[in-house]
Amino acid sequence: MRIAQVAPLFESVPPKYYGGTERVVSYLTEELVNQGHEVTLFASGDSVTKAHLVAACRRSLRLDKQCVDQFAHQILMLEHVFQRAPEFDIVHFHVDYLHFPLSRRQPITDVTTLHGRLDIPDLVPLYREFRDMPVISISNAQRAPLPWANWQATVYHGIPADLYQFRAQPGSYLAFVGRISPEKRVDRAIEIAKRVQIPLKIAAKVDRVDKKYFKSAIEPLLRDPLVELVGEIGEGEKDDFLGDAYTLLLPIDWPEPFGLVMIEAMACGTPVIAYRGGAVPEVIDEGHTGFIVEELEDAVEAVRRIPELSRKRVREVFDQRFTAARMAHDYVQVYERVIHSKQGETLEARL
Repeated sequence: MRIAQVAPLFESVPPKYYGGTERVVSYLTEELVNQGHEVTLFASGDSVTKAHLVAACRRSLRLDKQCVDQFAHQILMLEHVFQRAPEFDIVHFHVDYLHFPLSRRQPITDVTTLHGRLDIPDLVPLYREFRDMPVISISNAQRAPLPWANWQATVYHGIPADLYQFRAQPGSYLAFVGRISPEKRVDRAIEIAKRVQIPLKIAAKVDRVDKKYFKSAIEPLLRDPLVELVGEIGEGEKDDFLGDAYTLLLPIDWPEPFGLVMIEAMACGTPVIAYRGGAVPEVIDEGHTGFIVEELEDAVEAVRRIPELSRKRVREVFDQRFTAARMAHDYVQVYERVIHSKQGETLEARL
């Protein structure tokens, strides 16, 4: 199958540091190549792939200090994609709704994975207008604000089976990975660590929009000797960071679309303690790969119950549910269905 993958340009594929969407696009692209498909990746020029790379800009936009207008590069990439669309059996977009007007006006077989939160009121009229666009969710919970959209499937994220090393023995610290922002609630993680008197390591970045929040709400909490701010870490550091942890804390306060770090921890055998929200109940097997909590006291008790869980079982669930091979297989099934449907529409139009 001739497949085009269209990635956001904010991060490289895979990203050098933080970047869930681009990381998933990389895992999917490489696995599709491994399975024998002819894949073209539209992404930033500093991306690394076994597929044919079409560089839409010199380097990832977040790291390009000379870039003033990021939107210009996105639009130029879409123009190049649609110029070449007839070369592909299907075009798989990962850029939200940016291409919808073009897809509607050009005969193209495409599908779009929506990677972000959809509970934003501004999105409702847009997706109602483009409710004919075939879209894929990354969790069933993600669909809730737009149940009438043209959903083709839910495809859970997956990562390469050999990317993370299984650790049979638990580590000595609590881990937090992600962004420091109000909805990620690292303040909850700090409070949990203080209650159970276990060190907390925070591997997180602070986006420009969240710097004021970090300075006022989080920085004062970092004075506690139990808390260590590691900063933003790359893929090469994440294996040890997650694998050597006692448990991963995901104390979110938002409808998490998926939560890639949960399955990264599971690949190491590290269980997860997460607040209930969005996709959390779809990813965590309660009492097997971790615990789902509602309140601070629940989280504290869950930390104390971690010895009840088998790290071997955590890894086994990962192997069964969240590998890149499984993800690619699921996407190929969607591609085949969408292509077949499009061919049927074309035939009907001719008749």
